[in-house]
Amino acid sequence: MKQLIFLLLVVTISVQAQKRARDSGIKIGVLSPGKLNAITDVAGVKVGHKTLIEGTNIRTGVTAIVPHAGNLFQEKVPAAVFVGNGFGKLAGTTQVMELGNIETPIVLTNTLSVAAGIEGVVQYMLSLPGNENVQSVNAIVGETNDGYLNDIRGMQVTAQHVKDAIAQAQSGAVAEGNVGAGTGTICFGFKGGIGTASRVLPQQAGGYTVGVLVQTNFGGVLQIDGVPAGEALKKYFMSDLLQNTPDGSCMIVVATDAPLDARNLERLAKRAFMGLAKTGGIASNGSGDYVLAFSTHAAVRIKHNSDERTYTTLQVINDATSPLFMAAIEATEEAIINSLWAAETMTGKDGRTIQALPREEVVKLMKQHGAIK
Repeated sequence: MKQLIFLLLVVTISVQAQKRARDSGIKIGVLSPGKLNAITDVAGVKVGHKTLIEGTNIRTGVTAIVPHAGNLFQEKVPAAVFVGNGFGKLAGTTQVMELGNIETPIVLTNTLSVAAGIEGVVQYMLSLPGNENVQSVNAIVGETNDGYLNDIRGMQVTAQHVKDAIAQAQSGAVAEGNVGAGTGTICFGFKGGIGTASRVLPQQAGGYTVGVLVQTNFGGVLQIDGVPAGEALKKYFMSDLLQNTPDGSCMIVVATDAPLDARNLERLAKRAFMGLAKTGGIASNGSGDYVLAFSTHAAVRIKHNSDERTYTTLQVINDATSPLFMAAIEATEEAIINSLWAAETMTGKDGRTIQALPREEVVKLMKQHGAIK
């Protein structure tokens, strides 16, 4: 028990010590972030990581996003998927598109570990009380390819690692950068990783919260709050065709407590992709760029078993969705920048090293452009 308390204390201190863009004066957008500026600002949402750093070649992991603390299979949440560029492996999408809901935690990992992700999610769901007779589970597992820094062919992620990430999921501050599914990723030529952010709407616009978590592993021409950082740092796609590639992928998970159905969640997901574009991402040929959006509002949850043929729900009307769209754009943009800001230089497979974003240099640049007062 003492060891567990010590471990939780170390993790908490580590998360609190992480660097974030706002700590350096970078304030993206005009809406206010939530208390944690994280996807966990959406009440009930939890995040867990399993980080695998072993020897010189293993740099990978698992990140799990849990929409609510109950039995997700028995009480599903409405959801939607938007595909920005489909060069990727997001398992479970067809059922989400068909039924408009998700029934498991969302798991992110590396490309060749999607099968392990599915196995772990299914084992976890079947083990839950109340699921003793379940014979079909639609696991949601996304990925990016971390093969530059990680021995991806070794397929080190196991079903147990996935279950560990889900079991360790918690509310509160979210670890970012070189953790979980972001351990071995690269973004805009710098070390990428896990990032998160949130926005809270004014009460007159509904007072709802939108939270975003990203796994960044893509490229293009980096912009930070409109400042052409990639150009200034001389690291961007097409600057050196032999060494600079924009491929890799980005997974974006959007959570909200606004009562939205699958149709408007898809619209919300499309706006999140605009946030990626604002950072300079170009959705290149080899980049699998996906957005998965869900609502946690109690009034829109779907019970697996019901004696009724119809149900009454609550919905935000179309004309009231624009503030949510804006929140998704801003939170996605900041989550991506946070993933870069928190990441540290990493050496991995075959001695390859990817440098962290030079934060001090970027801050000077931002001040020169008037983006930091």
